[in-house]
Parts: sequence; structure tokens; C-alpha cells
Amino acid sequence: MYEFLWWWMFLLLPAPFLVRWLLQPVKQASAGVALKVPFLDDFQQGGKLLGRSWYGLLALLLGTLAWLMLVVAAARPVWIGDTVAMPVSGRDLMLAVDLSGSMQEQDFILNGQVVDRLTATKAVAGEFVRKRTGDRIGLVLFGDQAYLQAPLTFDRQTVLQLLNESAIGLAGERTAIGDAIGLALKRLQGSPEKNRVLILMTDGANTAGSVSPLEAADMAAAAGLKIYTVGIGSESDQMRSIFGFQLMNPAADLDERTLKAIAEKTGGLYFRARDTEEFHNIYAELDRLEPVEKEAEHWRPQQELFRWPLLAAFVLTLLTAVLRIERE
Repeated sequence: MYEFLWWWMFLLLPAPFLVRWLLQPVKQASAGVALKVPFLDDFQQGGKLLGRSWYGLLALLLGTLAWLMLVVAAARPVWIGDTVAMPVSGRDLMLAVDLSGSMQEQDFILNGQVVDRLTATKAVAGEFVRKRTGDRIGLVLFGDQAYLQAPLTFDRQTVLQLLNESAIGLAGERTAIGDAIGLALKRLQGSPEKNRVLILMTDGANTAGSVSPLEAADMAAAAGLKIYTVGIGSESDQMRSIFGFQLMNPAADLDERTLKAIAEKTGGLYFRARDTEEFHNIYAELDRLEPVEKEAEHWRPQQELFRWPLLAAFVLTLLTAVLRIERE
């Protein structure tokens, strides 16, 4: 359907006629009175005078149409489409991703290739984000400090792009888990308590920041923020040395006790991602979280149409000007 958003602009339609009626025309001063004798030449010019009168009528008609189109454009005509229901689950979900130096450890296999932890996190978390239709998703990146990379938004493509553009060391070499929780809590404070969710992914222990992880977890619990923690890194790996192969533990720095305590305090769960398959299983489990019921949101697409009557008014004005030139 079509609608005029500023319909009151049509009150301006009689404005030119009111101006013509209220303002007196300017009188032209005449140098003198000329006596005209009706000779035959005057009758021969009658056709020209009649033609000029038609020019005037046509110019008046075009000018009137131009003014009408100008008023129509000012009234903001829009085309309004059918009502569209937006899928909204009601959950506000924040991702917090560790960018510390230890995330460059290559102990994950993705598509048959050995990749670092951040690359695996991007791949699996990106797939998870794509499936979260109806959720508002935000992104926090943390290292020495925590930074809000993407506020809560329905625009999942932007969140995915910002996640894929993140790089190891971008936020520093150390790990500020407490600050990441605090920042996420701050950005989620405007959401209903029952649909605040934070997924915290790290491969180390808290080594930076102004707030300890457990203190931040206590504040999150008091605010109704549920935190799911994910510990990243394989437990064992073989490394060649001069003494042969030695069994190494790349995830020795992972503070699982603190991550479990954070999840327990806030009513969430702790997950361990030792390889890509476990990573997928974790997000499959998170994907089964029941959304908070919320009334569906509806909207009707609108398309502005003022350009077309404005263009018509411009063309009609040009034609009117041409006719006036021809008339002269």
C-alpha cells in the first residue's frame, strides 16, 4: 500500500493561487498612449496572438502540474510492504575471545591441517554465530585488557567479520579474564536478567587486569549473568628433541579450577576443548540452550518514493521554461 507520511503538506496546494489573489500585480508604466488604426495587418497577426495564448495556457497547466508534483514529493510518499515477523529468541549472547600470545600454539587440526588455537576458535565459533538467528550477539576481545569489538546486535555478519579480523597479540600478550567478564557484564546490563549469556574462551590463566576472575564472577552472579567457560588446548603433544620424542602438555597454563568456579558461581557450565571435534560438540551443546520466550517483533518494510514526483516536477518546470521562451 501507499501512504503519505507528511500528508499535511497538501495544505500548501492552494498557496500559489492565494499569493496571486492577495498580491496585486505590478503596474507597468506606459510612455504614452498610442493610437492604433485597424488595418489589414492587424488581422493577419491574429493567428500569432492566438498561438501565444495557447502557449500561455499550456505553460500554466505544466506549471500547475509541477507545483502539484512538488507538494506530493514534500508529503513523503512511501510504499509500505506486508508485515514481516522477525525471529527473536530474546537471548543476548556475548562472546569473549582470548587473544593472548599463547593462542598461537598450534595444537588443533582443522580440515586436515595443523592450525593455531585462535584459527580453530574462529572457525567453530563462527559456525555457532551463523546459527544464532534471532539472538543479539556481541564480541569482546581480551589480552592485557578487554575491548568491546562489537556491541549487541542482530547483524551476525558484522560480528563474524570482526571475529575473523582479530589477531593474536592485538589486545596484548597476557590474559585479563576478570576484565573481560566485567566488560561483558557492563554491556549486558540493559538486558533482562534471564537472557544474559556470556561464553568465555581462553587457553590460560588470569595474568593481567584490575579485577580478579572470581570477583567478576560474583558480580556476574549477582546481576543474573550466566557464564559458560571454555578451556582451549590439547592435553598432550609429542615434541622431537635431541633425546628423542618427549611428551609435552601445551595446556599446562590453563587454569581449569578458576574457569570451573566461574561457571559454577554463575549457573553455567565448564567445557574442555582439546581438539576441533570437542570444540564442535561444545557449541552443539550450547546451541541447545532454551531461549527466553519473548513476544515476536514485527515490522513493515518501507520504500521512499519522493524521488519520482520530485523528478517529474523538475522536468515539468523545464518544459514550462521552454514554452515561455518560445512564447516570447
